[in-house]
Amino acid sequence: MDATMVTVLLASNPIHGHVGPMLQVAGHLVREGHAVTVVTGTRFRERVEAVGADFRPLRGAADYDDRRPDLYLPERAKYSGVRQAQYDIRTIFIDTIPDQYAAVAAAIEDIRPDTVLVDGAFGGILPILDRTGERPPVLALGVTPLSQSSRVLGPYGMALPPARGAVDRARYAALGVVARRIVFGSTQRAAVRALAACGTRPRGFVMDLSERFDRFLQTGPASLEYPRPDLAANTRFVGVLPQATSDVALPSWWGDLDAAEAVVHVTQGTIDNHDFGRLIGPTVAALSDRPVLVVVSAGGRAVEDLGPLPANARAASYLPYDALLPRTDVLVTNGGFGGVQAALAAGVPVVVAGDTEDKPEVGARIAWTGAGVDLRTGSPKPDEVARAVDAVLADPSYRAAASRIAVDAARHDPLAEITQHLLETRVP
Repeated sequence: MDATMVTVLLASNPIHGHVGPMLQVAGHLVREGHAVTVVTGTRFRERVEAVGADFRPLRGAADYDDRRPDLYLPERAKYSGVRQAQYDIRTIFIDTIPDQYAAVAAAIEDIRPDTVLVDGAFGGILPILDRTGERPPVLALGVTPLSQSSRVLGPYGMALPPARGAVDRARYAALGVVARRIVFGSTQRAAVRALAACGTRPRGFVMDLSERFDRFLQTGPASLEYPRPDLAANTRFVGVLPQATSDVALPSWWGDLDAAEAVVHVTQGTIDNHDFGRLIGPTVAALSDRPVLVVVSAGGRAVEDLGPLPANARAASYLPYDALLPRTDVLVTNGGFGGVQAALAAGVPVVVAGDTEDKPEVGARIAWTGAGVDLRTGSPKPDEVARAVDAVLADPSYRAAASRIAVDAARHDPLAEITQHLLETRVP
């Protein structure tokens, strides 16, 4: 084997939006001739093997199916608001740490990788980082908006813009203390227990991990992220991962796009799409009397599940973004970070309506950049969607802001840059 070829271990939470980017990296590494093993949930075995990588499964609590929140978040309905966020984070990312650690530690012992890349929320790597003896370099790929504390930012999850002065900075500092000690105090205590089971303990706030890695590779261009005067030295922005070329057959109505005055694409992604009444329904209703073509993706579900559609709407179970985005004028989305990045990389402005996971932070960044509108809810009313779409279509500043981000994104070759970081940090 060529001296530049390396053995790489990748590990990811078994969540679609986390595994997808990691598999893009895995596939690129395999094509470059590197030996790649991926540790993730068993439901992704076929996808891992399809890119040519070896698969190793997570076990126990770490091996959940993100399509079945009723099974891996069985008590979620008991909570709401912040308490629900606490429960979600603890159950998905904290309580799974011991089983994640067992899987990744065994993989490191067996394959002796030259370097390791994990998704940025894979807490099971923390005991490896704490090893005082020899360990492989550990890098992380940020697949959500950058979660890194800063003196000019509020606590992650509160969707606050950067501080505009001393008063904001003081308020954000106080909110940070409250978030760490009170709001997510139980989460930190759960982390203490989880890491104790692995023979270690948290080094700081468990939800602020990015500085711990040998390098933290944040997806997206820097122009999509808040400026930080205190950005950690290990952080690198690597741009927007490319949309894979799709071989899915285009729907019979595809030619209607050419005659449309404007195309508005609406999606709830592939996970949070059990209730189309949250976003797709209000969007279709809001735009039914507008001179636009509304293109709906059912996120893998049957088109029939959408119900009756107005005359100006078209739908498909799945739509290839590499073909659709260049023809789109506005994306209406619940804020999946990967989809939003893809839209902006194509210069498409965005209307975000999301209130779960990292989606409020995605929406806040869209508003801050000027590349779209943040509706600050996951269940908007039709008139709210209509006003936002009308504004984005009428005001060229939104597309201009999206185009500036697209120019920044075009400066990167993400897969090549990620590979270079892995090669630079590998065990000699």
